[in-house]
Amino acid sequence: MYSIAEENYLKSLFNLANEHDLIQLKEIGKLLDVKMSSVTNMMKRFADKGLVHYENYKPVKLTENGKREAALIIRKHRLTEMYLVEKMGFGWEKVHNIAEQIEHIHASDFFDKMDEILGFPTVDPHGSPIPDKDGKIVRIQHKTLSECKIGDKAKLMAVRQSSSDFLSYLNSRELYLGETVEVEEIESFDGTMKIVYSSGRKESLSKKVCDMLLVR
Repeated sequence: MYSIAEENYLKSLFNLANEHDLIQLKEIGKLLDVKMSSVTNMMKRFADKGLVHYENYKPVKLTENGKREAALIIRKHRLTEMYLVEKMGFGWEKVHNIAEQIEHIHASDFFDKMDEILGFPTVDPHGSPIPDKDGKIVRIQHKTLSECKIGDKAKLMAVRQSSSDFLSYLNSRELYLGETVEVEEIESFDGTMKIVYSSGRKESLSKKVCDMLLVR
């Protein structure tokens, strides 16, 4: 059983790992808004617990056990978000902060039952994959909308970040997961895209927004 602080660190390590599973300590400190001395002390503690590979002045790497433990915390968070949206009617822009609190409950049966009630979903309301109860996760490869070309049709599958401000912005444009859009124009100066919804409605999106929309 881990403390809330330890679970937050594990989740951060999971989210920051690159394709080589390496995480820079300064990135951890920036994400959690903590001092480097605190990050270093926690990584040493995690190394003693067999959760990370740690050496002074080098990036850390989650061990296989560390990956599993981190994934199980991610599982609780994403299942909670899905339950709040599907069964309680919350908007996708409102569930992150609630799930941040519920994810620290230490009762695997509670989340397994939640999973069963939901019908064993594979992604959360924001399109992120949900690890199974063994901590295994299927990585889904999508490209960003900004990588599409004029004439491409793309289905919105996930978002890169789930801040309430960003999701509220998408709500205001009625742009939700599952929507299929066609790229009509791309502004050469700044990458702004004009897209056409399946309904025929048109919208202009900045490159910053298009970079955060994952499509298929």
